[in-house]
Amino acid sequence: MGSEVHQGVAFLGVARNDTRVFGLTPAERARRFAAKAKLAPVDRVPAQGPVIVADLGFAWDPAWLAYLRDHRDLAVTWRGRPALVSCADAAQAAAVAAAIEAGAPLPPGLAVQDAELDASLYNASLRKRENAYLLPLAPEAVRVIEKASYDASYKGVTDILTLYLWRGAAFYITRWAAYMRMTPNMITLFGMILCVWAFFLFWEGHFAAGLLVGLVFMVLDTVDGKLARCTGTSSEWGNILDHGVDLVHPPFWYWAWGMGCAAWGLAFGSTEFWTIMIVLVAGYAVQRAIEGAFIAAFGIHIHVWERIDSRFRLITARRNPNYILMFASLIVMRPDWGLIWVAWWTALSCLFHLVRLGQAYAVRAKGREVVSWLV
Repeated sequence: MGSEVHQGVAFLGVARNDTRVFGLTPAERARRFAAKAKLAPVDRVPAQGPVIVADLGFAWDPAWLAYLRDHRDLAVTWRGRPALVSCADAAQAAAVAAAIEAGAPLPPGLAVQDAELDASLYNASLRKRENAYLLPLAPEAVRVIEKASYDASYKGVTDILTLYLWRGAAFYITRWAAYMRMTPNMITLFGMILCVWAFFLFWEGHFAAGLLVGLVFMVLDTVDGKLARCTGTSSEWGNILDHGVDLVHPPFWYWAWGMGCAAWGLAFGSTEFWTIMIVLVAGYAVQRAIEGAFIAAFGIHIHVWERIDSRFRLITARRNPNYILMFASLIVMRPDWGLIWVAWWTALSCLFHLVRLGQAYAVRAKGREVVSWLV
């Protein structure tokens, strides 16, 4: 369903609850999530139009709002209690709000979906199919809800380090930042400082220190996005800043790493160095171009087409998997090899994605639709 379906959909939170999640009251958090879902938060039932009514005695995955935004006359329940209800008109919304506040049965005419039995939703922006959480919001459940919210904010298809290595640590940092009322942009700006610091450490041949600083930066690069999603504070400017840094800095790190090899007596010859840099930069640019071409042609990310694409995303030649190669080269005391390994892996990854793009066009030429295996 398109934007015509959810245009003008209001959002109303009812029932009182003072239990905070990530430092936010239920009402504040619900309104933020509603605004991000392109709903219109209201304080009372509007005079007309569709309304999503939410019981603030529950905490729920924002994915539910996008789902209900495109469905009418549907109540999502938890053990028989209505938590989120998509109402077709104001009269129905008023009756639903009154029933929730009184603990009475819902008015007739609503389809019911039990969140404990059927909560599987596809999140296109995070590239995953998930069981969207919906839980009663009480003080003793806050930690469970915060962990569920954090897990829900994680991309299902990403690199191996982000998905497995620092996922747990990033949760505690995200939680601390939320309660300290830090914004995602604060985290991003601090990460940028570390990113630049790592560049100069690499340039001077201080590879171990640079990798450590870079590691902290990469963890914070995870935290800022998760903080934005968990607190409903994502912004267009923040998204541009975060992704802009991610897009620009890796070639500079590789350049600095190559220059720093001279401090180890492992300087590259001019021709060799610039050949490696051309492969790295061109391969990086071509990979991004292939990803963009795939989205333009088929409407989905190349990494979610088939299972092999999602698995390859774990190790494809992006900054974080390349970090593993650079770290490995430092262990064997040959940082120059690290840059060569990254160049080769970039070329191979580029070839893999080019082949997959061609295969997708071949599938479409045969009259079959190219769709994500996660849908």
